[in-house]
Amino acid sequence: MDNRELKHKSKFLSLILRHKPQTIGLTLDKNGWANVEELIEKAKTKKLFYTLEVLEEVVEQNNKKRFTFNEDKTKIRANQGHSLNVDMEFKPIAPPSTLYHGTSIRNIDSIRSTGIEKRNRQHVHLSHEESTAVNVGSRHGKPIVLHIDAAQMHEDGFHFYLSKNGVWLTDYIDPKYIKTL
Repeated sequence: MDNRELKHKSKFLSLILRHKPQTIGLTLDKNGWANVEELIEKAKTKKLFYTLEVLEEVVEQNNKKRFTFNEDKTKIRANQGHSLNVDMEFKPIAPPSTLYHGTSIRNIDSIRSTGIEKRNRQHVHLSHEESTAVNVGSRHGKPIVLHIDAAQMHEDGFHFYLSKNGVWLTDYIDPKYIKTL
């Protein structure tokens, strides 16, 4: 499969596993899992043709490692980023002392006053590498990377989670924990 087709199939998978499974009449369980056979069948209604092999390629080749299978590959789900209410069964974990959040420079005034909110997602997304935050911020305009005092947040009782693909998650970041505003 060429890169363009792979990207298209990955984006559609993100849509149905993170935001709108109803687009193809798919049902996710409470933990965000979709039945692979049902997904393959129902994607055909939108003229998208997946096989188990195609899904395996999307899971393996996705540069952000957005998706995962269960052990016997009968179910698939997104690793994080849901706007749907699903229980990803994350366990709280102590974060590194500093985490990074990439955003657009145009968001800084809002962040200064209200902090970083999860908005329509289940969590605020953070990275442990500044370069990843630059890439994320670039998707939204001129990027700026915010340094988050995760150690102090954790000490103050905020919970952090680490998704399977290495994205750090939390519910909210108060401006006082942002080192670079």
